[in-house]
Amino acid sequence: MEKVLLGLAADIPLGTAREFVANGRVLAVFATNSGYMALDGLCAHAGGPLAKGKIQGGVVTCPWHGWQYELSTGRHCLSAGVSQACFTVVLEEDQLYVLMPATVD
Repeated sequence: MEKVLLGLAADIPLGTAREFVANGRVLAVFATNSGYMALDGLCAHAGGPLAKGKIQGGVVTCPWHGWQYELSTGRHCLSAGVSQACFTVVLEEDQLYVLMPATVD
């Protein structure tokens, strides 16, 4: 795994999300009461920006067509076979990092 710097934790207030690009991949990073969570940032349905979705009860709702995903698992709330990739977010001092699969050159 590769630890990739995202930015300052203070840039994502509690209950909100922000979009980042890490190793060429769009991520939605969420600040929750349980900590920071990251999902693939593009909705599986039509590529909607999950970081701009509504967050409620540990679920994000895609702003384009209403698809919903559990933040802790990436699973679609109605279709168990659909899920978003999840990534571990690490907080070190005031910086956020994400653990990404190592890139192969």
